[in-house]
Amino acid sequence: MSIRIGQGIDFHQLVEGREFWLGGVQIPFHKGSLGHSDADVLLHAICDAMLGAACLGDIGQHFPDTDPAYKNIDSKILLKHTQAKIDDAGYRLINIDSTLCLEAPKIKPYIPAMQTVIAEITGLNTTDVSIKATTTEKMGFIGRGEGVAAMASILLEKK
Repeated sequence: MSIRIGQGIDFHQLVEGREFWLGGVQIPFHKGSLGHSDADVLLHAICDAMLGAACLGDIGQHFPDTDPAYKNIDSKILLKHTQAKIDDAGYRLINIDSTLCLEAPKIKPYIPAMQTVIAEITGLNTTDVSIKATTTEKMGFIGRGEGVAAMASILLEKK
């Protein structure tokens, strides 16, 4: 059996006038993530972890922010395309472990919905999609409410 571990990380600024998407779920908040796509840091970190584990590069290589085709794209579509790339490379996703880092809003009530969205796209059970959250205790750009970050680790198995 061939096992591969991947890790991904993503950061985005938080700004007024944008929708806030995390894990494929729109979160009510007065700010949203700034980016070329919908700027879903969690899905971007997961995509990077999956691509990295399969040695397929990174999200910017496959979905560049210089390509108008990805302007304001729903990151669930990026995750679907990434899952297809993993399948085509002969791998099966085993699990996802992720952490969101932000001061506000509190996302605990939205975690089950995020797990469902991610599980449906990747073919995992919701029990194989871990999403945690933390703050920076008011330190740095995240602590000041200027940004959000996500980290993800995944396990792939060769089919």
